[in-house]
Amino acid sequence: MPEIIGIRYKNSNKIYYFNPEGGVYAEGDGVIVETARGLEYAVVAVANKTVDDSEIVQPLKSVQRKATDEDLERVKKNQEDKAEALRVIREKVTEMKLNMKLVDAEYTFDRSKLIFYFTADGRVDFRELVRVLASIFKIRIELRQIYERDDTKMRGALAPCGRACCCTAHLPDFEKVSIKMAKVQGLSLNPQKISGVCGRLMCCLKYENSYYTEVYKLMPKVGSKVKTPDGEGTVESNDLIKQTARVKVMLKDGTFDVRTYALDDMHIGERQSTAEIDSISDEE
Repeated sequence: MPEIIGIRYKNSNKIYYFNPEGGVYAEGDGVIVETARGLEYAVVAVANKTVDDSEIVQPLKSVQRKATDEDLERVKKNQEDKAEALRVIREKVTEMKLNMKLVDAEYTFDRSKLIFYFTADGRVDFRELVRVLASIFKIRIELRQIYERDDTKMRGALAPCGRACCCTAHLPDFEKVSIKMAKVQGLSLNPQKISGVCGRLMCCLKYENSYYTEVYKLMPKVGSKVKTPDGEGTVESNDLIKQTARVKVMLKDGTFDVRTYALDDMHIGERQSTAEIDSISDEE
């Protein structure tokens, strides 16, 4: 089995496997690696270990070396200089009246390229801006348009729950989140309650969706008849967390009452179906 180390780049929770080429690295070590952008600085997230061939994508790139004090000084200088780069580009964007919001800037490790990240409502013609910036910084300029979720991931923020946003704290990639998940979970469809700082649906809607989907299929269909210890009744609502249902039953004296029954205490004739889940609209 091949030996690997896992490395993590700046502003990323995703771990990439590299060939240590015989070197021994500890978690937290700085390393210089070869990427499509050239040499890059990264931090070891997984120390040397062997993995199965099925866990890696060939060809496996190699670690060039452990980062030296000189390398760390360069990384520090790149980080410090980005503030000035952002000041300059914001000034030029204002002068050119371009409808774009600057999010971040980044020098590649070897300073062969300066990358600016921005958000915009639509397509922006920034060709003239690139020419102006190239003449000022004397290096290759790249502008990358990102989206609201990427903006929050890069800059970080506190989520409505009071913790750091999941995308910043631990998620390696964005996963698809849909309004259907909120509907199956019985959540309020008020956008302010199910949207994150980025304005998109909260990533955490995905976490428990598999549980809700499975339990949904075990519960009686709303409006269907069920048999309870108090007689037959009509299901009015379900609680997927407690696995209970509120059922309207006729009592012996002829009056009606709405009572709550556990899933195991009901004889269910008609359950929610997978087809019904599939038919739930993914629109508000």
